[in-house]
Amino acid sequence: MKLLLVGNPNAGKSTLYNRLTGGHARVGNWHGVTVGALEGRASLAGGQVTVVDLPGIYTPQGRSMEERLTRAYLDENKAAAVLFVAECASLPRTLPLLFALCKGRKTALVLTKRRAFERRGGRVDGAALARRLGCPVFFAEGKKRELLQDAGRVFSAQPLAERNISLDGVWAAEREDLGRPDALLMNGAFALPFFRSLLAAAFYVTFAPGCLGDFLKGAIEHLFVDVLGGCAAAIPSAVVRSFVIDALLAGLGTVLGFLPQIALLFFFLIVLEESGFLSRLAALTDGVFAKVGLNGRAVFSLVMGFGCTAAAILSTRGLDDRRVQRRTILCLPYISCSAKLPVYLTLAASFFDNPFLAVLLLYALGVGIALLVAVLTSRGPRAPFLLELAPLQVPGADFVLKALLFQIKQFIIKTATVILVFFAASWLLSGFGWDFRPCDVEDSMLASVCTGLKWLFAPVGMGDWRIAYAALSGLIAKENVAGTIAMFYGAFPYGGASAFALAVFVLTCSPCVSAVAASARELGAKRAVLYAALQTLTALLACYLAYFLWTGGLIYALLLCLPVAAFLLMRTRHESVYRKRGHKTLRIHR
Repeated sequence: MKLLLVGNPNAGKSTLYNRLTGGHARVGNWHGVTVGALEGRASLAGGQVTVVDLPGIYTPQGRSMEERLTRAYLDENKAAAVLFVAECASLPRTLPLLFALCKGRKTALVLTKRRAFERRGGRVDGAALARRLGCPVFFAEGKKRELLQDAGRVFSAQPLAERNISLDGVWAAEREDLGRPDALLMNGAFALPFFRSLLAAAFYVTFAPGCLGDFLKGAIEHLFVDVLGGCAAAIPSAVVRSFVIDALLAGLGTVLGFLPQIALLFFFLIVLEESGFLSRLAALTDGVFAKVGLNGRAVFSLVMGFGCTAAAILSTRGLDDRRVQRRTILCLPYISCSAKLPVYLTLAASFFDNPFLAVLLLYALGVGIALLVAVLTSRGPRAPFLLELAPLQVPGADFVLKALLFQIKQFIIKTATVILVFFAASWLLSGFGWDFRPCDVEDSMLASVCTGLKWLFAPVGMGDWRIAYAALSGLIAKENVAGTIAMFYGAFPYGGASAFALAVFVLTCSPCVSAVAASARELGAKRAVLYAALQTLTALLACYLAYFLWTGGLIYALLLCLPVAAFLLMRTRHESVYRKRGHKTLRIHR
């Protein structure tokens, strides 16, 4: 048996799914969190039932890709029972959708966010509403056992029949006036400077010398360098000692050393999402984003990109316009994810007096490049912008802690699997020759394979195959770049110009393989691989450009800008020519 969770975005479906199945589906106080069908098992009605969490839907027809997915899943599983999840506050407008999607099915109505609704003066009588609808109605509150019993009632219910019902006497609306905080956050003159100040404060606490993030990072480094390093030096076997010191402590330890700062960054992102401010920011910035070919809903994906690019790419499924989705996916690799943070700090700490300002510059540069890419790819008429504001609330400490621990767990798992395997393989290949005997790094298997790559970064003062290997290792996982530099050199051995150039390369290069795989799911494998190859090529050019601008090589910088200028000129010419022949001809040309 299947039980489908259906309803508007942000109605509480994923939270209900987690409580029924014990799963860990991502939840958040913004619309479009769920972008695919999630399946889990639950004990309901005396047996095992497959519970399916479907993306949110507003209309029976389905406008966005996530809505069409939900509609198609409902059509393919006509015999499945449905838990229709609705917020108490939005009950009048969700009832037509209930009958349109669930008519003829065994259905139960699950009402969420009752406490907040009642605090604002609203009222709903669940028992009376159940009698009028002719289906079970219950609230998503109470203990898990009670929730499982209520959900199991849907299998003994009669198929839902469409009827014209009145909510008089069973439902009363909440007060419509906005509270003072909400009114301020919907005022662009206050909200935008507030957001910038909040973001600056978050970055300062996370990255500034002497602040919390720097203090915790120093504690982790002391653990790996002084404590564990001292213990490893006493290992009698030279091979084992080399593996522990060079691969585990130098490589893996460098990545784990940035865990406190990554955790702080995730903490601020979780608070931003859960507070409801993110949806208000989307509404406020829609006008600005419209000028670059995006819309306000892209804010959700772009902000998520600061955490994980792969997850952000998958979240673009919630965008109504296919063209906006493609532009957003093209922009996301330039939004600095948490995996790039160790690289920035490794390079900035080596040659910059204030790493905080250097990291802030790189983050701002990434946002600027992302907007530039959106402008360069912006074509066609603008799609309409529709967005329901999430409720403004103080994030619950238990939810924030749980979400933060989940992100930390995912980072540690990634470090202990993919990154550990990479460093182990790098240590083996760089420490042994083809005869599998220990040797100098320049005579190793890795050196013989990668020597031909040293020309890639020779123009920026880094004609060493180890730098090229470290930079390209970011295609597997961005954290590898910092760990590989630490494993080969200990500290970055080149000057500030080269450090900045390498940071720009990491910033603009193709995302990791998981992000490319996510792009392939949304855009197709061929297009995703093509985009990744173009991004890597342009990243190399951006690296050269950054170095020449730093060192005063303006002539070389201008020469590198010529291809971009030629592209813009050609694009402008083509649009002016074909616009005269009509929009249809222009669309065919594209």
